[in-house]
Amino acid sequence: MIKLDIMSDPICPWCYIGKTQLDRALSTKLYHPFAIEWHPFQLNPDMPPEGMDRRAYLEGKFGGKAAAVQVYGNIETQAQALDLPINFAAMQRTPNTIDAHRLIHWAGLEQKQQVLVDALFAAYFCNGIDIGDPQALCDLAEKSGLKRDVIVRLLDSDADVQMIRDRDAHSRTMGVSAVPTFIIANQHAVPGAQPPEVWDSIIADLQSKIED
Repeated sequence: MIKLDIMSDPICPWCYIGKTQLDRALSTKLYHPFAIEWHPFQLNPDMPPEGMDRRAYLEGKFGGKAAAVQVYGNIETQAQALDLPINFAAMQRTPNTIDAHRLIHWAGLEQKQQVLVDALFAAYFCNGIDIGDPQALCDLAEKSGLKRDVIVRLLDSDADVQMIRDRDAHSRTMGVSAVPTFIIANQHAVPGAQPPEVWDSIIADLQSKIED
């Protein structure tokens, strides 16, 4: 198997779109070479722990309402082209994602990263759930097959907070400045939400090298 490391943030719409396109490419394959691991990258590392009003966040980030509408209009167009559900109207808050990243890490220890990442994206983008809220994260963890009582205790502590921050910082020092970023075999970076045909080409190339 070939390692595919994915730097991502569960509130990043392009990460949601990028995962969807990767999944669609992989779903057409009887075999694919990837062993996938998700890694933390906070879009907003300085976000207050309680998060903030999403409209205020977007207008501050993009320099006003008109610019925010334009940026997210482009995202909505792309999502619609993929028949990918995003309910922007339901998304009232932009959360701090440090706890979500901790949860993704813990899910990886239990071999449940993929199902949890899917659950986080669906919760935020489809249902407008505040994935910075510990109760919501515990619900998602339980539905993903993790032990709720363990996750409650972990989230109530500072377990792995610094480790997540250190991994985020390491990615930035390695040159990652935007997500999603896909790293193949610790060597080749594939930036952005790539369409399935790009992944088809990458996989075909990798398989030809394996056969050689």
